[in-house]
Amino acid sequence: MSDLSLPHKFGSYVLFDKIGQGGMAELFLARNTSGKLLVVKLILPVYAERPEFATMLADEAKLAATLSHANVVQVVDLGREQERLFIAMEYVEGFDLSALLKRCSKEKVPLPPEFAFHVVTELLAALDYAHKKKVVHRDVSPSNVLVSFDGEVKLCDFGIARANAVVGSEPTEAIKGKAGYMSPEHARGDVIDGRADSFAAGIILWELLAGRKLYKGGDLIEQARAADIPELPSRDLPDEATLHAIVKRALAPNRDDRYATAGEMRRDLGDWVAKAKLGASAIKLGDWLSEHFGKELREQRASREAAAKSLDPSPKPARALLTPTPPPAITYKDGPTLNDEPSPESLSPVDISPPSQKPQQPKEKSPPWGVIIGGLVVAGVVAWLLSR
Repeated sequence: MSDLSLPHKFGSYVLFDKIGQGGMAELFLARNTSGKLLVVKLILPVYAERPEFATMLADEAKLAATLSHANVVQVVDLGREQERLFIAMEYVEGFDLSALLKRCSKEKVPLPPEFAFHVVTELLAALDYAHKKKVVHRDVSPSNVLVSFDGEVKLCDFGIARANAVVGSEPTEAIKGKAGYMSPEHARGDVIDGRADSFAAGIILWELLAGRKLYKGGDLIEQARAADIPELPSRDLPDEATLHAIVKRALAPNRDDRYATAGEMRRDLGDWVAKAKLGASAIKLGDWLSEHFGKELREQRASREAAAKSLDPSPKPARALLTPTPPPAITYKDGPTLNDEPSPESLSPVDISPPSQKPQQPKEKSPPWGVIIGGLVVAGVVAWLLSR
C-alpha cells in the first residue's frame, strides 16, 4: 500500500488520484507536463526490487509500446522514479469489464447479448493484431478489458504476467487470482502462444453467455489444468448450436483443436452475429452505458475534476495545469499592467510606458493665421485700387 500524499510530483508526472490497487501494482490518475491525463501504474516494491522482474518488465513494456491499435491501451512510458518502477499509459474513462458486470448485477441491469458479443469481438481484434506483432498477452481477463463511456473496448497490461513468471517457479498470489482465465498449458507451466490468449477470450465469452464464472471455488490452478468445460445453458438465441460450437472450439483443452488464430475466431463469431442480427457498435454501447450508468459517469468525472483542481488552488484550463506559473504582473502607476492588458483590437503597438517615462512628443505648430489674414486684406486693397 502506497503512503504517497496526493497530489504527488513523480518525475514528469503529477499523481493526483488513486484509482485502483491490484496484486502487483497501484494505479494513479496523473497529468504529464503538457496537462494530458494518463494512468501511472506503480509496481509494488516486492516485485520492482527484483532485478530479473524489472528487466523482463522493461523488455515487455518496450515491446507493448510499439503496439498501436484502436483496441489496445497505448503504453507511453516506462521507468524507475523515486525507487519505484512505473508504467504510464493512456487513460480510458469507463469501467473494466469485471467492474461493469458487477455494476450490472448490483443494479439488476443485464448486459444485452449484442453488447457482450461486441466486447468479445473487439477483444479478439486486439489479440489478433498483437499476435501478428509476435506479442502474447498472457493475462487476458475481464479486469484487463476496458470499456469506455464512448463504447470503446481496449485491452491493457501486455507483458506484466510474463515479467512475473520470471520471479519464481510457483505461481504468486497475483497470478493465482487470474488463474480462472488460464489455458491448461499455461496452468501447467508450458510454453504458450497466442492460442492461450484466445482460450481466455473464450472463457470470457462463455461467462457472458452463462451469466456466471466458469471456475468457482477450490483450487483455480487445478481447475484450469483440467479444463472441464460445462455445456452452455440455452438463452433462446438464434442458431445457438453454431454459437456453442464456436465457444467449444475456442475452449478445446488441446490447443491444436482450437482456433489457430484470434482472427479466425473473430470471423466465425462475427459471421454468426451478423446472421443472428445481433450486431452492435461503439456508439450504441456508449449510449447504453450513459443511460444506465450516467449518474456514475457524472460522479466519476466530478471526482476526477475535483482531484485535478487540487493540483493548483486557482482554476486553470486543463492544458495549463502543469505549465510554469507566469511572473507577477508589473504594474505602473496610473497605467495598465503587462499581464492584464486587454487584447488590442488591432495589431498597432500599444505604448504602456508610465507617464513620467514617456518621451515628450514634439508639439505641432499652429498655422500663422494673423499673417494669412493680413495678406488677404492687403491683396484685397490692391485689387480695389487697380480696378478704379
